[in-house]
Amino acid sequence: MLPENLIELVNEIINQKTEKQNIELKAAEKGCPNRLYDTLSSFSNQDNGGILIFGIDETQDFKIVGVYDLQDLQKKVTAQCLQMEPPVRAVFTVAEYDGAYICSAEIPGLDISERPCYYTGTGRIKGSYIRVGDADLHMTDYELYSLEAFRKHLHDDERLVERASLKSLDQDSVALYIEQKKIDRPKFAQLPEAMMYEMLNILRNGKPILAALLNFGIYPQGYFPQLGITAIIVPGTAIGDTTEQDVRFLDNKRIEGSLTVMVKEAIAFCVRNMKVRTVIDRTTGERKDQTEYPIAAIREAVLNAVIHRDYSFYTEGMPIQIDMFTDRMEIHSPGSLYGRMTVDQLGIAKTDIRNPALAVMAESMTEAENRYSGIPTMRNEMKAYGLPEPKFENRRNEFVVTFYNTVEAGTAETDAENGKKNLLDFCRTPRTRKEIADFLQVKTVGYAINKYVRPLVEAGTLKMTCPERPKSRTQKYVAAHQ
Repeated sequence: MLPENLIELVNEIINQKTEKQNIELKAAEKGCPNRLYDTLSSFSNQDNGGILIFGIDETQDFKIVGVYDLQDLQKKVTAQCLQMEPPVRAVFTVAEYDGAYICSAEIPGLDISERPCYYTGTGRIKGSYIRVGDADLHMTDYELYSLEAFRKHLHDDERLVERASLKSLDQDSVALYIEQKKIDRPKFAQLPEAMMYEMLNILRNGKPILAALLNFGIYPQGYFPQLGITAIIVPGTAIGDTTEQDVRFLDNKRIEGSLTVMVKEAIAFCVRNMKVRTVIDRTTGERKDQTEYPIAAIREAVLNAVIHRDYSFYTEGMPIQIDMFTDRMEIHSPGSLYGRMTVDQLGIAKTDIRNPALAVMAESMTEAENRYSGIPTMRNEMKAYGLPEPKFENRRNEFVVTFYNTVEAGTAETDAENGKKNLLDFCRTPRTRKEIADFLQVKTVGYAINKYVRPLVEAGTLKMTCPERPKSRTQKYVAAHQ
């Protein structure tokens, strides 16, 4: 960044008095911090990297204290960067602020295929960190495994289920599946039966693989008790809310069986517990019943959860969760987004599939369209119902889809025009991406920018402070007409 960008960033930090997901402060008044490895690792292990800023002491109310020696500081920071694997290449910027020198070190984010970045002195397991808020936390065994699984193309849906056998599968369903493949590919019928089972990822060495057990199994939960769905109805807006009679759940069900059975039962559970209203078509005058949420959107969310969840050893004890509150429905799927996929790219980009064998089977068994159409369908169905767009969150160890049953107050969806006006009024003073997301009460910054900010920028009513560098970390947005 340029010195003026650094000064602008420091002003923002002093005003807000906080570190951030991508900002770490170090005093460095009396010398270079001895251990930067944790932050170097965590910044390198997130998509957009981060910035170390030296010369600000947060323990003194974010006072500018300056750095002891600019040249020596950069030399020693670089030395620590070289002790990382892979080595970190920091980009330094120096600026003078109120008579003192401050220095920043921009740490680029690594491609996921190169992660984790870790401190060689403690090794990969103990030296790998992830950034959560303003804290550097040890990566869990699961997070390390997820990176390795993507890099080595390991697919947990293809692991053998040693305790199971062909008798564990519904023979009629298997026969229909094989017969359909023979119809689709006539030459496939010429193969020996054992090879058919092998090529269709049903059996390996005479044992079912996990994908086959989940799709064709008579009772998959007999082998993996938690690979099911739990569904609850909460009489409030948060877990723990109760009725006046102290009832915690209005309905509570454990859904088990093959993927096909679970999807059907999950949808039935939601339909049974949804409110229904009568809607009159303005054109025809026809009256029809409309469920609280569009069933097609729920179906896609549940299908995505059962097909794309993480089925590794680390998450096999975690069921999919459907939580219905008075104002929303949440579908929790174990495991974060797979590979390079980000929330911003959902429904747009095509990327690697976590469970390819399971997805191919499920396409036939559940009539799921493995064509990246699930997310657009959810969005379109919610829009057709006049409801807010689904919220997608990639949390640390789970992916969550949220459907709201009413237009949320305090967001741009409250009223299209009022929402835009509120945001424009807020941006009379230049605002960062995070400030805008907080104002809109949206947890995912990328979602806030794509949903609310970008349309205003394209319309010319909101402008960027650094238009020549739209992805700059110091980018702010300000109303075009003050």
